[in-house]
Amino acid sequence: MKLKILITGKNRKIASNDLARHLEKELVCEAVECQPLKTQLFNTVYDLRPDIVLIFVKDEDQNDIKIYDVIKECEKFHPITVIAVADEMNRKVFTRNSRLRRILFLPSDISLPRLCDRINEVKREIDAENEKTRFVEFNNSEVIEEENRRKHILVVDDDPQQLMQIKEHLRDFYEVTLINSGTKVLKCLERFSIDLIFLDYLMPEMTGPEVLMRIRDDGRYADIPVVFLTGVSEKQTIIKTIIEFKPQGYILKPTTKIDIITKVIEILG
Repeated sequence: MKLKILITGKNRKIASNDLARHLEKELVCEAVECQPLKTQLFNTVYDLRPDIVLIFVKDEDQNDIKIYDVIKECEKFHPITVIAVADEMNRKVFTRNSRLRRILFLPSDISLPRLCDRINEVKREIDAENEKTRFVEFNNSEVIEEENRRKHILVVDDDPQQLMQIKEHLRDFYEVTLINSGTKVLKCLERFSIDLIFLDYLMPEMTGPEVLMRIRDDGRYADIPVVFLTGVSEKQTIIKTIIEFKPQGYILKPTTKIDIITKVIEILG
C-alpha cells in the first residue's frame, strides 16, 4: 500500500513549495502539504489518514494551535508516526506539550536526501509491523479497561473549533472522541463503546437527522443517547425532529461549558 505523508508546521526552510512532489518522486508515496491552521489541518488529517505526519517545528508554545491534539484524535482510528524537524529548544517544548505515541525527531538542518532516507527507514518499520498482533493488543486493552473505563462521549461536527472546544470542556472527566463527518459515525460506533453522542444538526454529506436515523435503525446502537448541537435559526425545525426521532435534547450554538456539562450529567449521571 502506498505510503501517505502529511507535511505541516511553521518552519519550511528545508521545504520548497514542491516538497510534496519531491517526496512523491523519491519515495513513491502520496504527499500532501497543509498549513497548521486548525480547520484545514483537522479535515486533512481525518480525510487523508496519513501514515506519517512530517512537522516542521518552530517557536512552539502552549498558546499555539496544538497540531498534536488533532493528530491524537486521528490516532484513535489509524496508527500515525510523527517525524518532527526541530532544533533542540523547539524539540524540548514540543516534547513537553505533546503526548503522541510514535514520534521521531530530526535536526532542523537535515538535508532532503537524509530526510528521504529516514522516511524510508520509518516506512520499513511500518511495513514490518504485524497488523494482526496490533489489533489483538488493541482489543485486549479495551477489554481490560472496560470495567473501569470513563464514560465515552462522541462529538460529531464539521467545525474543528467547535469540536476542540467541547473536548476541552469534557476531557478532564470523560473520554472524548471527535469526528468531522456524519458519514463516519457508524464506523466509530463499531470500534468504540460510546455512551453519549453530541451531533451537529447541519453538516455536509449527511445531516444530523440523517445520522440519527441510521443510529436508530441499527439495533446495536439504537439506545445510545443523542443530543443535537444546533444554531438558533434551526430551533423551530429541530422541534419536528425531536418529536419524530426522540433524541435526548439539543444545545444551542455557540455552546458553553456549563451547557455541555449540565447535559452530560443530566443524561449519564
